[in-house]
Amino acid sequence: MTTICVDQPVSAARAWTASVTMAATVFTVVTAEMLPVGLLTPMSDALHVTKGTAGLSLTVTGVVSAVAAPVLPLLLGKLDRRAVMVGLMLLLAAAGFLAAIAPAYGVFVGARVLMGISIGGVWLFTVGLARRVVPTHASGPATSLIFSGIGIASVLGIPAGAYVGELVGWRWAFAGVGLLSIALAAALAIYLPPLAAEKAVRFHDVVKVLQVKQVRVGLALVALIVTGHFAAYTYVRPLLEPHTGTALIGTLLLAYGVAGVVGNFLTGALRPPVALTVIAAGIALTAFALPVVGTTIAGSLVLLVIWGLAYGGTTVSTQAWGHAAAPDAPESASAVLVGVYNGSIALGAFTGGQVADHLGTTTVTWLPATLATAALLVLLTNRRQRR
Repeated sequence: MTTICVDQPVSAARAWTASVTMAATVFTVVTAEMLPVGLLTPMSDALHVTKGTAGLSLTVTGVVSAVAAPVLPLLLGKLDRRAVMVGLMLLLAAAGFLAAIAPAYGVFVGARVLMGISIGGVWLFTVGLARRVVPTHASGPATSLIFSGIGIASVLGIPAGAYVGELVGWRWAFAGVGLLSIALAAALAIYLPPLAAEKAVRFHDVVKVLQVKQVRVGLALVALIVTGHFAAYTYVRPLLEPHTGTALIGTLLLAYGVAGVVGNFLTGALRPPVALTVIAAGIALTAFALPVVGTTIAGSLVLLVIWGLAYGGTTVSTQAWGHAAAPDAPESASAVLVGVYNGSIALGAFTGGQVADHLGTTTVTWLPATLATAALLVLLTNRRQRR
């Protein structure tokens, strides 16, 4: 038996069931956020916009998530985090159904705004809940389990969305997110114990955590790695289609996702500076090689596996960096990290879209190549300064 901060006993079975439920919740929000990646071509055709404009739906969600992550703790105060999580998943369900029936791009963007609020909140609050529902010695494995939902979303969610889009239309993929969100809202209400906020987060707390140098370094690394990744990954389908055809897109994304799950656990076992060095190097290598090696099915497969292995542990590693930098302010550190993370998704998707529309889709790989290399330089400089 273990206890949470509100001193209610929680059985080991319920604690791990709650962790699995939160992993499924993370899976669902990441799937919802990233669905346009696998559906970009049919979405743009149906909504009568360019691929770059369709990709901006990912930017919208990222911007809203980036704002929601630091703002929601200020607005919600000490409200029970279980009730918050349930409410956020019901909001995601409504957004999924609205996206599924959107008659025009403007309505679809409105649905993505609602998704952004939900996603920003779920990312933020899930980060700190694992250590409160499992014994202290198991908080690390539980956190890795929860964030394996990100890799599993790549394995199942995004490829499944691509398959559904091919079989019955892209709108059904978003409807599926709505149904799954309702089921998870019920599961969270049942399996999560009451979780009062450890303390109300104030604006001063968020500002104070930004004064910690290693927090700022972590934010710079998040911005460089995530922006670069999504500048290219958002447009991975049009990048691959000329060489692989549409039929294999789901399979290639599946390979990327499997590698991402493996990478989540492998890099999660490393110290954050080492893990982020591996991540940045892997992304840079893949981005430099993709225009040359990714012109065949076999080459694309190999590079997507390397890409997935590298990027899979980004969330766990950056959160571990933030917690190590500000151990006394975990929710505030998570708020700024999640905010920058989602803002970087938005910036990457936007920048990649502009490059794709004006310079051609194949040129977007230079963005992760450049930014991941810059992240390596930041890590090297920070290591020398700390020594």
